[in-house]
Amino acid sequence: MPAESSTPNASTASPGAASHAPVGIFDSGLGGLSVLRAVRAQSPDEALLYVADSLYAPYGERDDDFIADRTLTIGEWLVKQGAKALVVACNTATAQSIALVREKLPIPLVGVEPGVKPAALQSRTRVAGVLATQVTLRSARFQALLARYAADCRFICQPGHGLVQAVERCDVGSAELRALLASYLQPMLEAGADTLVLGCTHYPFLDAAIRDIVGDRMALVDTSVAIARQLERVLEQHGLRAAPQAAGAPRPRFYSTDDGTHLRQLVATLLDVDAHVERVLIPSRRTAALASQPV
Repeated sequence: MPAESSTPNASTASPGAASHAPVGIFDSGLGGLSVLRAVRAQSPDEALLYVADSLYAPYGERDDDFIADRTLTIGEWLVKQGAKALVVACNTATAQSIALVREKLPIPLVGVEPGVKPAALQSRTRVAGVLATQVTLRSARFQALLARYAADCRFICQPGHGLVQAVERCDVGSAELRALLASYLQPMLEAGADTLVLGCTHYPFLDAAIRDIVGDRMALVDTSVAIARQLERVLEQHGLRAAPQAAGAPRPRFYSTDDGTHLRQLVATLLDVDAHVERVLIPSRRTAALASQPV
């Protein structure tokens, strides 16, 4: 199942909340832009707020408590900015934090998870590859996905060490990156995999480089479109869908916890938008502890 939703706490939810309020989209860095792109295509009337926690990316190298701390804190920050719903556009954050965030936030929530189910359904060789962060692969949520959907399909799970960092620095096609990808993908091909699950929202940006390696031997499973459709259903369910506007929805607003340079570059490349990126300070329990440590 590529996307997960939740109902807001009944004591704090507001059924009459203004439908013109923005949707918050959060990722550890730039990967969630692949989800934002799909949301804009599916729901063009929605105003969007995007937060990249790039100062602390990649989450795949963080401990579980750090990930939960940052996800909840940024979710709370987006609620304060008026967000009517939240998309946690990060597989790692969803895997480790979705239950906690669901309990704490008063707005509808959509999370993401690797497309194990669609891969199992479409693989003809019954062998599929999964590229994801180590945190996602070790999570109980991912292991439950495998147990549920992989009874007759072999999944070759490969941590994508270095891939998030490459995308964060806007490297989607260097020789070094292609060599790294080949080292991950070649064993899958040799094992007969005909399907590849892109288990991190950063990885769709590597589509062209992956295609150069695998050609038409593997179908790529990217769940961004499914996430956008799930968000639309959740907004409809809660009476929160934005009404069409003559002038169209405002441009997405972008925030980053670092200087935003790479976010601005990727937005220009991916969305063809000359975006202003506002740097924001969103302190949390764990980052305060980091700041207090002697250098």
